[in-house]
Amino acid sequence: MKEMKAATAEAKKLEAIINTATDGIITIDERGIVETINPAAAQLFLYSPEEVIGNKIDMLMPEPFRSEHDTYLNNYHRTGHAKIIGIGREAKGQKSDGTIFPIRLAVSELRIDGKRMYTGVIHDLTDLKKAEQKILNLNKELELKVADRTEKLATVVDQLLGTNQQLKKEIIEKEAAEKQLREQEEELQAALVKERELHSLKTRFVSMASHEFRTPLSTILTSAELVEMYKDSIHQPKRMRHIDRIKSAVTNLNNILDDFLSLGRLDDSDLKINCDKITLSHFLSQLKEEISVLLKKGQVLEIKNTAGELVYFTDAKFLKNILLNLLSNASKYAHENTLIQLYAEDKGNFLILQVKDQGMGIPKEDQKHLFTRFYRAHNVENIKGTGLGLYIVKRYVDLLGGSIAFESHLGKGSTFTVSIPKCTNA
Repeated sequence: MKEMKAATAEAKKLEAIINTATDGIITIDERGIVETINPAAAQLFLYSPEEVIGNKIDMLMPEPFRSEHDTYLNNYHRTGHAKIIGIGREAKGQKSDGTIFPIRLAVSELRIDGKRMYTGVIHDLTDLKKAEQKILNLNKELELKVADRTEKLATVVDQLLGTNQQLKKEIIEKEAAEKQLREQEEELQAALVKERELHSLKTRFVSMASHEFRTPLSTILTSAELVEMYKDSIHQPKRMRHIDRIKSAVTNLNNILDDFLSLGRLDDSDLKINCDKITLSHFLSQLKEEISVLLKKGQVLEIKNTAGELVYFTDAKFLKNILLNLLSNASKYAHENTLIQLYAEDKGNFLILQVKDQGMGIPKEDQKHLFTRFYRAHNVENIKGTGLGLYIVKRYVDLLGGSIAFESHLGKGSTFTVSIPKCTNA
């Protein structure tokens, strides 16, 4: 008697769970006849349970699935090969008013007292599909905006090209007019070379700025529009993910502007060297802490300082900028979980610093241009950068009266060696 009561209680509990489930649950026999349908399923298909129970399940299916259902069941009974049973997939349902809508259907097979039955769990995908379509529409709108801005940029570039053509024409006319003046020939030739160099720099700058500014700006625009969509508190994780993308893009733009500001300061003829007193070990320790936030996952910076507690006189700010640029490059152009090494050695009146990485290396044909403004090697064009880092390093080294050399092998890494003299007025 107790066992019967327990079984009855369990059956009532199971029935209550099925009847209160938010997803539709339907059971059919092996002929496809509906035996049970819970309230959620009946409401989903706009039928009363009595209208469905005892009828074939294909009444809830649109064509061609309705006509194919009996064939599918018979094939499964004969071969045991399942297309839906035990797998689950997206499908289509048909309401009593003829409306066809998307569903997620999971079908399982069970046997009770030797009788084969099938249970289908149905989840309405209508809202999900609408959301997906909305995202697709937003993406199309974004693509149109990008195309429009690209067209505007192309117009500006065409205008610049037209201006450049005009400049070239004026240079040719000027050369022809002043060709007879022998005493000015050398000066005119130098002016022409200078003009071509500036034109080349301008072209590389326009190309670099177009790419390096457009990419983070597009990221910011896209993420800002998506953040506007997520208005409910349940969307906070998605909002934060897009806010983080915005922060990253702004940081990238800030780094580009820092490079431009450094370039402007280096071009200032009044820039002077400050002779600072530094303890090398303390200086390198602070540098390691500062660069650690820039390293990729698993990258390790190893510092070998044979000079120990050496007190050195040089411009600490210039020296720091040199090493930060070299170390950030070593991290940027190497994979995760790689070793970066910094060696420091005292050579009397000179401090020798060497940065070694296990990165992608520099192609031989690009090495002669390495310290040129806005120049980037061909194998790093898909990695963010302004092409100013090594130019800035070279300028700082020159200002300190030092020298820089490098050795690089494609696919194996690069080593940069800097020799900095002590301040003469130390």
